[in-house]
Amino acid sequence: MSDLQDVDVDVYGWVLEHRTVVPDAVAAGTGIQPREAADSVERLLAAHLLHLSPADPTTAFAVAPETAAARGAAPLEESIREHHRQIGRIRDRLDRFVPHYLSRRSTGEALEVLQHVEDVRSALNRASENCTSEVLSSQPGGGSRYPAAMQEAIRRDEVMLRRGISMRCLYHHTARFNGPSQAYAMAASALGAEYRTAHELFGRIIVFDRELAFIPVQDGSWGAVVIREPSTVAYLVDIFEQTWDRATPFSSAAGQDLAEVAREIHETIIRLLAAGLKDEAIARRLGMSLRTARRHIADIMEELGAGSRFQAGVAAAARGLLDTGAAPDGAAAG
Repeated sequence: MSDLQDVDVDVYGWVLEHRTVVPDAVAAGTGIQPREAADSVERLLAAHLLHLSPADPTTAFAVAPETAAARGAAPLEESIREHHRQIGRIRDRLDRFVPHYLSRRSTGEALEVLQHVEDVRSALNRASENCTSEVLSSQPGGGSRYPAAMQEAIRRDEVMLRRGISMRCLYHHTARFNGPSQAYAMAASALGAEYRTAHELFGRIIVFDRELAFIPVQDGSWGAVVIREPSTVAYLVDIFEQTWDRATPFSSAAGQDLAEVAREIHETIIRLLAAGLKDEAIARRLGMSLRTARRHIADIMEELGAGSRFQAGVAAAARGLLDTGAAPDGAAAG
């Protein structure tokens, strides 16, 4: 169908009144050139807005726009119906395999491993749709995630928040210095979500209604372990609540809050250095890039006048910089 133009509106109105499509007559009645009038009539015929008389091709009748729209959309609507039929056939064929897939676990099995990112996203979407009251999540690394999964999460979060679902999320302190994380947290907060940050997090987790938890697999893929066992889920919720109580409310303000966060990150790196952690482990624990961690470490080593981690630990202890808190649990394992 040719794109309709502004002149076609005038031609349509004139033919509606005079019922003729003779180019000279249309041109004289609308103030346009005969060639332009003929082209306009062709476009209106193609759009089903004009109908020629079978007895006289110079006589035409204007068709109601809604009738023309229905006629023009008919092939598309039939195509949509055919696509729906194809989707139904695909689902029918694949539904036969569902019992075999589900046979590996009972409905109430404590653990289920999802190895493919698409399976994880699908399971998260179902959990979000079935959620009735609360979502708790911990997102290490400043909130950065697989881009497609991030977009999926944004849509899920907005739908749940508009349904009145309570949502609390933990980020690393480094999220406060990350523009996209700031924008996302502030937008979600406007809908009722709560965000806090901590210098260290226990790991990535999402819990729905304190009944269903998702944690990452440990092979570095985007798979997930789905946990339904009540005691295990409750234990994970307790860990979340303890970290939440000690965390700092997220704020985009660049004043005292960010200064306090930067000081806490600085002190934590000193304690981790004194505990003997390597650069990679420190970066992972604080949710920052290796390059950023090494820049912080270099600044601290220079500040302390230390040439090694051992010297940095001695200098930090001498200055009382390790008295603000005990060394992190399990630090030597880094």
